[in-house]
Amino acid sequence: MLKALHDVDTTILNQVAADYGAPLYVYDSARIQSQFERLTEAFKSVPRLKLNYAAKALSNISILRLMKHLGSGLDTVSIQEVRLGLLAGFAPEDIIYTPNGVSLGELEEAAALGVQINIDNLSVLEQFGSRHPQVPVCIRINPHVMAGGHSKISVGHIDSKFGISIHQIPHLLRIVELTGMKINGIHMHTGSDILDIGVFLYASEILFETAKNFKDLDFIDFGSGFKVPYREGDIQTNVEELGVKLGNRFNKFCEEYGKDLVLTFEPGKFLVSQAGYFVARVNVVKQTTSTVFAQIDSGFNHLIRPMFYGASHEITNISNPNGKERYYSVVGYICETDTFGNNRRINEISEGDLLCFKNAGAYCFTMASNYNSRYRPAEVLWHQGKAHLIREHETFEDITRNQVDPVGLFEGVESAVNTK
Repeated sequence: MLKALHDVDTTILNQVAADYGAPLYVYDSARIQSQFERLTEAFKSVPRLKLNYAAKALSNISILRLMKHLGSGLDTVSIQEVRLGLLAGFAPEDIIYTPNGVSLGELEEAAALGVQINIDNLSVLEQFGSRHPQVPVCIRINPHVMAGGHSKISVGHIDSKFGISIHQIPHLLRIVELTGMKINGIHMHTGSDILDIGVFLYASEILFETAKNFKDLDFIDFGSGFKVPYREGDIQTNVEELGVKLGNRFNKFCEEYGKDLVLTFEPGKFLVSQAGYFVARVNVVKQTTSTVFAQIDSGFNHLIRPMFYGASHEITNISNPNGKERYYSVVGYICETDTFGNNRRINEISEGDLLCFKNAGAYCFTMASNYNSRYRPAEVLWHQGKAHLIREHETFEDITRNQVDPVGLFEGVESAVNTK
């Protein structure tokens, strides 16, 4: 039986880096599949369950095709993600489009492609319903519940830009009545890192109560935000407990509603975070008066989560897995503060060693940039015992491809230096 990547990561990651070069991202398809099956099993009591993978977490088309193979639908937040999903082979009806702050034109473009529309704004709802009353629409509700512990990842609170406030339900119902539009789904997303199942269940009750206002629903979408562990002993969402409690409550609601609705989730981080590894090479080990820096050939242009969210990723030295531990601050090569970890206990590091960042599957490559005109890294999928390159390292041609240098633009313009 082939081992999954997370069982033998040191050996395999070193070989993959030797074959494809660092820095690079590596993803384990077996771990993604096990997480998908775990969530499905947790809600086995629900007759009709649908998981829509959140493409924004990791949108490489090979990952999208893997999700389709597992039986997932797709949650998208931009017209580009919609098109990626269609290119990956998803049927339009298996894609839900949940943007915020986009133009009416983009919504209409998505609707023309046949995907499920999800609207989180009263103004847009009225405009869309007036022009396309025949197109079924899902409505995103803001339950005013803080599910995560961090304001940057909790999106269901009262000051959030996402969703239609539960206090605006009368206005919402008036729009639906006047336009004659069909509402076929109700949706919420409280945010990432759900720590308290009780809070999530409380928000779910708000969604159930809202759903009673609509008589022809097909599904209720509870979003996602399941927390995964980032270090040994770290807390995580107990999806098995949630599956029992929410599953039973959902089935009871369906009995009261008089129809077997589809229970929908849109997991992203839960499916791919632990399946991802980021590998970078140490350029310099720098000793200062107070700190030993391990400076790598990467920065927040490749992995911004530690700087943006304060996220903590476990860092290991896969070139010296059995070495004596010392304290290092791991930093990048960007001309900004790009600290991945302060004073971390890591096996002794030498210049040229490979460091591995764990939990690098979600919101890592997808948030990468070309800041400092640096190249974005390669991506590799470890699948059925083999490494498959799914994105090549960028080149200088990739940096300049879309830049335009009009011929003669500056001819005849005197140098400011020469005019002084």
